[in-house]
Amino acid sequence: MADVLVVDDSQTVRNEVSSFLSANGISVDIAVDGQDGLSKIQSNSSYKLVICDVNMPNMDGLTMCEKVRAAGKTSLPIIMLTTESDPSMKERGKAAGVKGWIIKPFNGTAALNGIKSLLGK
Repeated sequence: MADVLVVDDSQTVRNEVSSFLSANGISVDIAVDGQDGLSKIQSNSSYKLVICDVNMPNMDGLTMCEKVRAAGKTSLPIIMLTTESDPSMKERGKAAGVKGWIIKPFNGTAALNGIKSLLGK
């Protein structure tokens, strides 16, 4: 069972983030867009953290987050990993319960302590 779900439409980003986390002893699952991520979250209660892009086809990350919260999963931490820096998007994320906002490119070394903290490690 994976601790972290990485949701991004870019295979390069999914590989980069999941490889970094795996190399640091964190089990990872991946989803290709918000719809896939929502489906995996609904069917798997083992995730302790979601790292998600904002702009994706089929369902964007903020909509996914809003649907996760509406389904009652209010304690699942979600961090957005995105190129999106618009303050209104960040406000929407905050209202949806997003715990953090990381601007791409992913800097695993800088994010690792925060990720481990959210995982309770």
